[in-house]
Amino acid sequence: MTDEQSRTYVEQAFARRDRLTPDEVAELRPYVEAGLAGLDRGELRAARPEGDTWIVDAYTKQVILLSFLTHPNLMAQSGPGRPRTYDKVPLKFETWTADDFEKSRLRVVPGAVVRYGSHIAPGAVLMPSFVNVGAYVGAGTMVDTWATIGSCAQIGQRCHISGGAGIGGVLEPLGEQPVVIEDDVFVGARCEIAEGVRVRAGAILGMGVYLGRSTPIVDRASGAVSYGEVPPNAVVVPGSRAVAQQPGLSLAAAVIVKYADERTRGKTALNDLVRD
Repeated sequence: MTDEQSRTYVEQAFARRDRLTPDEVAELRPYVEAGLAGLDRGELRAARPEGDTWIVDAYTKQVILLSFLTHPNLMAQSGPGRPRTYDKVPLKFETWTADDFEKSRLRVVPGAVVRYGSHIAPGAVLMPSFVNVGAYVGAGTMVDTWATIGSCAQIGQRCHISGGAGIGGVLEPLGEQPVVIEDDVFVGARCEIAEGVRVRAGAILGMGVYLGRSTPIVDRASGAVSYGEVPPNAVVVPGSRAVAQQPGLSLAAAVIVKYADERTRGKTALNDLVRD
């Protein structure tokens, strides 16, 4: 089959996923495995940039969801410091050798858990963290200790996802945009970004910023309020906004306090030594 025919086959199978026979599930498995392999290599992405927008590829989400039907739970290898796992999706590095890591130029610290079907680009550093199936982590990005990257989340190049930060993932609905963190973004410790929020290139999120689709993003200088997207190079801190109808009550907000300059970049820059 051509790639287009394989896509059509998977899409049709997904449409009748609750009525597939055991034989049809067995026939479907090679197509699902090919899709997962494409995600793992970074050839397929749950969403990709086109101009100034991001286009969702629902096919990749169908592949991931169908894998829970076509693949049984299996025991993964274990060893010192590696507890046993029993899951439908294997770990990404389960069969890797030292040569594989050298070629990929990755640094993976003990405690990092990465599921197969996620792409980790060259030069990335994974501290003890979790990266879910379908996620994309760009070149030179650091995922710091206890940070989590959700299924299908898209992380750009040279980002720093600080300790304890949570980047949400979106598998369903199929057409929903996942969280997108563009290039050169700094996400501070304990931030939570979910519900398809887009953080544009060069933005800096201070510690503890919570962003969902309904979180108001207030520009302190202009008073403008937006939702769902952090502007390029914006420096954002957690804040609150008064509720006009109920004096004395305020709701959480994210506040743009300024736009990044060289001094700000100097404070958030990651030493290249940790990547090499």
